[in-house]
Amino acid sequence: MLFRPSTLKGIAEGTVTRAYRRWDRPRVRPGGRQRTPAGVVAFDSVEPVARGSLTDADALAAGLSGLDELLELVDRRPAGEIYRVDLHLAGPDPRVALRESTPGDAEVADLSLRLGRLDRASRHGPWTEAVMRAIADQPGVRAADLAASFGRERDPFKLDVRKLKELGLTESLRPGYRLSPRGRAVLDSLGRPSEREMSDPGIGD
Repeated sequence: MLFRPSTLKGIAEGTVTRAYRRWDRPRVRPGGRQRTPAGVVAFDSVEPVARGSLTDADALAAGLSGLDELLELVDRRPAGEIYRVDLHLAGPDPRVALRESTPGDAEVADLSLRLGRLDRASRHGPWTEAVMRAIADQPGVRAADLAASFGRERDPFKLDVRKLKELGLTESLRPGYRLSPRGRAVLDSLGRPSEREMSDPGIGD
């Protein structure tokens, strides 16, 4: 679900406890969760409601000024059923704390292995280190421009960066991205020789 910044603020403060959407089918489910800039939003119930049953109180619970604004919102889609989604803020996004953390040597090694698996699974070859270095060198550059520098389309490129974000290595800006402290630690380690290379002087000769 997409939320306005003002709605997210209300959810975080506890003044917004529900949302209304017109969908052809429910897009969230009871018990589901969604990470947002305000934190993790939990969905408590998802129920179809009749348009004629909506009230000013429903609108206020959704952070809107009144019934007219609520009807304007749900009527933006000409077809589908109106759903009431009861929700609350479940807590902070765990990726926020993760990306601020400083990984130890064992965790850096594990992350390097995970990056290697992403590289091997890619249809366009190894990309993780190059993309991290590009983000480090060009924080705040639009995703479309970064993608173009790799000769790639924007949307597939953004999906790759999202994989780095899931590991706590990058964070989104408006526009573009930057490396998190965790990401910088991992990127720095990628430029250092491995323990095996340091213990075997024959490697690299």
